[in-house]
Amino acid sequence: MRVRALALLLSISAIAAACGGGGDDGGQEVSTETTTGSAASDGSDGTEPEGSTDTTVAAGAPGMVTELTDLDTAVVQIVAQGSFIDPDEGLRLNAAGSGSGFIIDPTGIAVTNNHVVTGAATLEVFVNGESRNASLVASSECSDLAVIDIEGEGYPFLDWYTDPIDVGLDVFAAGYPLGDPEFTLTRGIVSKAQTSGDTSWSSVEAVIEHDASINPGNSGGPLVAEDSRVVAVNYAGARDVGQFFAIGQDTALAVVEQLRQGEPVDWIGINGEAIVFEDGTSGIWVAAVESGSPASNTGIQAGDIITTMEGLVVGTDGTMRDYCDILRTRANSAVAVEILRLETEEVLVGEINGAPLTQSFSFAQELGTETPDATAGGYDYVTISDDTGLLTVDVPAQWSQVDGRPINDSTLDVRAAADLQAYADFYDIPGMQFTASDAPEFLDATADQLLDGLTTWSDGCTLVAREPFDDGVYFGAFDFFQNCGGGNASAVVVAVKPADGSYAVRLAVQVVSDADLQAADRILSTFFVTVG
Repeated sequence: MRVRALALLLSISAIAAACGGGGDDGGQEVSTETTTGSAASDGSDGTEPEGSTDTTVAAGAPGMVTELTDLDTAVVQIVAQGSFIDPDEGLRLNAAGSGSGFIIDPTGIAVTNNHVVTGAATLEVFVNGESRNASLVASSECSDLAVIDIEGEGYPFLDWYTDPIDVGLDVFAAGYPLGDPEFTLTRGIVSKAQTSGDTSWSSVEAVIEHDASINPGNSGGPLVAEDSRVVAVNYAGARDVGQFFAIGQDTALAVVEQLRQGEPVDWIGINGEAIVFEDGTSGIWVAAVESGSPASNTGIQAGDIITTMEGLVVGTDGTMRDYCDILRTRANSAVAVEILRLETEEVLVGEINGAPLTQSFSFAQELGTETPDATAGGYDYVTISDDTGLLTVDVPAQWSQVDGRPINDSTLDVRAAADLQAYADFYDIPGMQFTASDAPEFLDATADQLLDGLTTWSDGCTLVAREPFDDGVYFGAFDFFQNCGGGNASAVVVAVKPADGSYAVRLAVQVVSDADLQAADRILSTFFVTVG
């Protein structure tokens, strides 16, 4: 059983980036250039965006493109400019990335990918080489679709393909790959009528596979039949094996119809991507946030990592599946989230469509004024493990002596201090003991019983307070001791379980300064353990 963990400041391993075509997710490679996010949403104040009232155009209507030779008149290049935070490169100010799209209504309503536009400050659309401004009408993170409204009207437009999408169907991929302003059209066939649509940046119910070559910048462009009707919306590819993927019209059309009414679908307003840390900890990296969105209103920022939603760890398989399943299950409802903010080393909890983010429980904040040497500097940290390798945690680098012998097959234990023997003999030596177990004696015990089971500090210190502990993920209690050994040393002892009660954690930290309270916070926010 994999136990919940938060890994602060760990380097990120292989990330399937939704920008620049450099990512890989189960063999899929992103097929767009640098992603920057979306323009300010038109209609976010509850009013209906311009051009969204008429959702269908009659077949054969004037301006409808029916010949491949005219396809370029209805396929557009989109340049999205804004600032976002990349997990590898950090903050990128005024970055511009390009993708493709296609017009579906003469009033200028067009379809593209969510990852092409969400979070951008401006959207510039090139129609037949002429620049036009555009605004975001609505988007869907999970379906990776967005609808934009291009200024002006009287545009040529594309109709949707309504016949069954069968293997062997001749298809053509249209768009503006590699940021080239020249229109490109490639030919292929549908090689698989239905396959998984889970990627690191989306979770589409099903997509089609084809071999009409696409490149970064093709994202959001149409895959059309010989009569120019839209079979699917291109969104990903694996060039090394010649496999390319598109969101079929049978999936896309229903989402697009809702988006053009200004109603987001499976969305909180982020340009995000699932990431997995070197120790197996996972989350959704937030590259950009759309102003006025539920994510923005909750306080989520670019550079944050969404680690849990409704208590469920997300991104564990490197895809957005869990994240999107939660959004679909709890549509328009409050969703509890936990956020890891690397910039400030904070763990924040709050609710999408509910309570704004607040800092999770902190011993340094709660007890900092209770300990001596309040001006002590902080520690540098290293990651240690027990002898089995099943328990890892960050501790001060100065606590260089480590004893990781497990207590038994069900109970893992690790101790760390600058001098373990001195830590065991004297109260004024900073250090810690961390124990995690799913043994019956731990599972059946209450937090009070787990705390009472440790007599080392209750016998030699003064118990100042026993308080409840709740950081939004773990629940239990902690004891705060002072006057340990008749001196100025203190101690914090914590006993907690997750909401499902499937295991128990007990941590004891001997405290000489506020830096040791910060160490207790770091230990509780970085441990990763497998038990059972």
